[in-house]
Amino acid sequence: MTRQWKIGPVEIENPFVLAPMAGITDLPFRELCKEQGAGLLYTEMVSAKAISYRNRNTIPLMEISPGENPVALQIFGSEPELMAEVAKSIEDQPFDILDINMGCPVPKVVNNGEGSALLKNPELIRKIVSAVSRAIKKPVTVKMRVGFEGEDVDPVETAKIMEDSGAAAIAVHGRTRQQYYSGKADWDTIRKIKEAVSVPVIGNGDVDSPKKAEAMLKETGCDAVMIGRAVRGNPWIFREMNYYFETGELLSRPSIEELKEMILRHARRQIEKKGEYTGIREMRKHVAWYTAGMRHSAGIRRESNLISGYEELKALLDRLSQQENKM
Repeated sequence: MTRQWKIGPVEIENPFVLAPMAGITDLPFRELCKEQGAGLLYTEMVSAKAISYRNRNTIPLMEISPGENPVALQIFGSEPELMAEVAKSIEDQPFDILDINMGCPVPKVVNNGEGSALLKNPELIRKIVSAVSRAIKKPVTVKMRVGFEGEDVDPVETAKIMEDSGAAAIAVHGRTRQQYYSGKADWDTIRKIKEAVSVPVIGNGDVDSPKKAEAMLKETGCDAVMIGRAVRGNPWIFREMNYYFETGELLSRPSIEELKEMILRHARRQIEKKGEYTGIREMRKHVAWYTAGMRHSAGIRRESNLISGYEELKALLDRLSQQENKM
């Protein structure tokens, strides 16, 4: 059976976690992942500074629907006092866990001393986690990477500092900042961190199937696995993981009709939240991910980049389903 676990007082049904991904894990996509059985959802990361400035672009990033919980709201920043103030100001919002990003590798974030750049400064990590965890009653967690090339980063000691400073759980992406998303994830360091701390550890990196999730849990001893890139265009991965862990059997992949219906539901939710113009344009990348690896995927990707309305998307998917059913 799948294993229940907890972060602080927050009970989580299974160990399969949706990673925070900018431009991907918005409300409509999170809802689909929840329906498919994700145990814990993370929002896209939100700038603490932007929240403090009341930037209106942060409002949709922080929106959480009633059926999503448990959900972790992820913020990023590098100023302990400001982050503590922001945490306090948003605590009454309906998230369950507040996560601090210390893993983002993107230059504009790193060059600002935020995200994975914090790994270079253990004392600042201590101040941030302490300030935020003291400011609110909800559990505070951290998402980190295992290193920053050219810097003397000890990921095990860093994780212990996070725990000592009040982190209720730590998500570890087994790559360094310079690796971005390439190369093999370092599961051995995830294992060492799990052995060194007493709070839950979420392993992240290279989990793209139920068997990979099983392997990570066994090899690292971590409490849960976080799925990032493998969920793009594939919310079914959570259903497949739950089924495999309950039965030991692999589910068959979704049919072309199920794929088509999922894309259209995703598009309808995007349109409800963002309007047809923005919603359909944001769906273009999702259509490419949903159809990746299919016989006609290159043509679909080209055509999807031209669609500007829901009916056009539906017509494209109808043609795709007819092509696939002829094969």
